[in-house]
Amino acid sequence: MKILSTIVVFACFAHFSYAQGANVNIEQNPKIDQLLEIYKSSLSNNEYYRIQVGFGNYAKAQAIKANVEEDFPDLSSKIDFDSPTYRVRVGRFTSKLDAERKFNEVRIKYPDAMLLKPKKSTK
Repeated sequence: MKILSTIVVFACFAHFSYAQGANVNIEQNPKIDQLLEIYKSSLSNNEYYRIQVGFGNYAKAQAIKANVEEDFPDLSSKIDFDSPTYRVRVGRFTSKLDAERKFNEVRIKYPDAMLLKPKKSTK
């Protein structure tokens, strides 16, 4: 009888007890959001290393851009107008090492490619 009553007590205890439940509340200093916005804006103003793969009139630049997008789909490509020609430039590299690695890869397919350094800011 003692064993039966012990089992009933443990069964009732197990039935009415609950697993641990928790709510996590994160209290964050509102200045962190301001710092994140400043950081994002500073990144957007940074200069990047780019690779110029070709240039010419607009039709030629479009053809080069189409070829580059086919050969290197992981690189973003853009046509920039720099009077009097259109220039096809790819990539946005923050470090020179990354830019040089990709430049060596691109140069195999496009031997006239040039690695462009970021312009110095006059601010």
